[in-house]
Amino acid sequence: MTGTANAGRTARERARAELTREIKQEARRQLAAHGAQGLSLRAVARELGMVSSAIYRYFPSRDELLTALIIDAYDVLGEAAEAADSGVPEPDIRGRWRATCGAVRSWALAHPHEYALIYGSPVPGYQAPQATVASAIRVVRVLGAILAGVRTPAPGLAAGPPLPPPLAEQVVVVADAVAPGVPAPLIARGLIAWTQLFGMVSFELFGQFVGSLDPADAFFAYAVDQMADVIGLPAAG
Repeated sequence: MTGTANAGRTARERARAELTREIKQEARRQLAAHGAQGLSLRAVARELGMVSSAIYRYFPSRDELLTALIIDAYDVLGEAAEAADSGVPEPDIRGRWRATCGAVRSWALAHPHEYALIYGSPVPGYQAPQATVASAIRVVRVLGAILAGVRTPAPGLAAGPPLPPPLAEQVVVVADAVAPGVPAPLIARGLIAWTQLFGMVSFELFGQFVGSLDPADAFFAYAVDQMADVIGLPAAG
């Protein structure tokens, strides 16, 4: 009897997981067609042939569905960056940086609507809950791991001015979260380059390079190496 009950629960769990996957898949299609503001639980239910009341047993509100999509997007991006970083020998710091930047760009170009969901304009009326943070920092932790491998700055790198006190305090918080023990100036330079990376990706994705740096492959590769110099990453061996 117990075995039968356990088997039944497992079957129900599998069915629930499959329907949850289908709901999120349809929601992503709606993101592509209408944007996050146009996402509707009722429309998702209608496309899946569900009664509208049934979908609320899976996602009680549109915001909970948005949160699930955001977490998924951060996790998939994080996995792509982690895989790119781990695919390069650990001592090749600059190679790891190039691979990680390329993975971020490739994922964004392949998933433009999911990228826009996590790095585009905020969704009016929606505030991401704390539950998204662990997934959101996965990709940043890859940057932290790269910075942690920098034993000495590249030759000729200027030390730069000391960090202003408010910035120094903020950098300590970031370091504690993603790169404990990494010197604050190195974290700051890394964050400068990191924001430039996502700025470039956003410009390309949202059409700002059309008619100038399109296709952006050569510019992107050049800029990634320039940013590595800003950080102080050692030259490739």
